[in-house]
Amino acid sequence: MGKDVARRCLEMARYLAATGDTVRGTAQRFGVSKSLAHRELTVRLQRLDPALYRRVYGQLQYHKAIRHLLGGEATRRRYLAEKAEKVGDGQNFKCNI
Repeated sequence: MGKDVARRCLEMARYLAATGDTVRGTAQRFGVSKSLAHRELTVRLQRLDPALYRRVYGQLQYHKAIRHLLGGEATRRRYLAEKAEKVGDGQNFKCNI
C-alpha cells in the first residue's frame, strides 16, 4: 500500500471518528467515491490502525442501523413539500360564481 493511500485512509478515519459524518459525506469531503471510502474505512484501516478501526466501525454500524429511519424521514419530507406546493398554488383553483 502506498504512503499516500495510507495517509488518506488515516485522515478519512480520523475525520469520520471526530465528526460522526457518514461514509458519503466523508467521501465527498475527500473527493473520492463512496465505494473507495468504504473500502478504506473497513479493509485498509483494519490493517493500519486497529484501535481507530474499532471506533470507526462502531460509527459505521450506527449509521447502518438508522439508515431506514433517515430514508423514511426524507421521503416524508419530500411528499409534504409536494403537497404544500400543490395546495399553495392558488392559480389552479377557479371559482365561477
